[in-house]
Amino acid sequence: MNQDDEQGVIDLRSDTATRPTPEMLEAMVQAPLGDEQRREDPTVRELEELAARLLGQAAAVYLPTATMGNQIGLRILTRPGDEMLAEESSHLFAGELAGAAVHSGLATRSIDAPSGRFTGEQVRAKLRDWGRFHTPPTTLVAIEDTHNASGGTYWRPEELTAVVDTARDAGLKLHLDGARLFNAAVARGRPAAEFARQFDTVCVCFSKGLGAPLGAVLAGSEELMERARLEKHRFGGAMRQAGVVAAAGLYALRHNVDRLALDHARARRLAEGLAASGVGVRVDRVETNFVLVEVGPDPAAATRRLQEHGVLLSGTLTAGVFRALTHLDIGDGDIDAAIERIPRALAAAGA
Repeated sequence: MNQDDEQGVIDLRSDTATRPTPEMLEAMVQAPLGDEQRREDPTVRELEELAARLLGQAAAVYLPTATMGNQIGLRILTRPGDEMLAEESSHLFAGELAGAAVHSGLATRSIDAPSGRFTGEQVRAKLRDWGRFHTPPTTLVAIEDTHNASGGTYWRPEELTAVVDTARDAGLKLHLDGARLFNAAVARGRPAAEFARQFDTVCVCFSKGLGAPLGAVLAGSEELMERARLEKHRFGGAMRQAGVVAAAGLYALRHNVDRLALDHARARRLAEGLAASGVGVRVDRVETNFVLVEVGPDPAAATRRLQEHGVLLSGTLTAGVFRALTHLDIGDGDIDAAIERIPRALAAAGA
């Protein structure tokens, strides 16, 4: 065991690594319960009502995962044979096992935008000619905010306005994969509802930066959420006394949104510290809690050396680039240690 092992492992692989705090666990223990399928669980209802309000929507449905939320959103906004547009490396395309085709029978077309943020002109250029018999009608545009594959970048309000205007002019529906929407809202300095209310459906995850052990919501109109409840049943049914875990989501929304700014500041400090040590880091790309780290031509060796030095990073869609995510369980001391350990590990790996 080396000195780094004795000091503990710093897990920067994802903001899904968080554990519930004692206060969150206490809220879970004390939560009043009922049958959530019958709408009798008061904690689930309270979470759904608060989430809908924070997202500027009329109603919300509590779900176990954001991937399920995304897939139900696509299902209720489209018909089999329709076509959806999304950014090429979006989670819907790169991380959900072709769920759009499997669950909703959708054709998909990608928009290339390395920042994760495309334009209204790009949407317009992708639209199918509805007058042709052989092509599927484009009916849906999906946006991801923050955008995972580009390193946690967030959409600017004027960028969204241009895409929304184009989509609405063309009669398209809009879905927001907002797994890390509250990170984006904090980075924008604007309420999440201001952004999210412009979409037909919005999905938000509680088990990332917000620190809950699991859970997500899909939000939209009352009519759409009634349909979402039916699809939830098809996707796996009820969770029954789900207030035990819904309480974690409630606690997260009430206590863990504003503190995301700390994660963002720590990510920036990590990036600047690594860059000062000669590690390849795009400091200008650090907008929220992601840091993209160049690890050289041998990612396997880099992974081994990082583990030996007590640091865990994860791969990305870009060869030779890893990511480090700050989160609730990463403090200032962890950032200091990571700034020391990562350069040593990568030097040992020949990066």
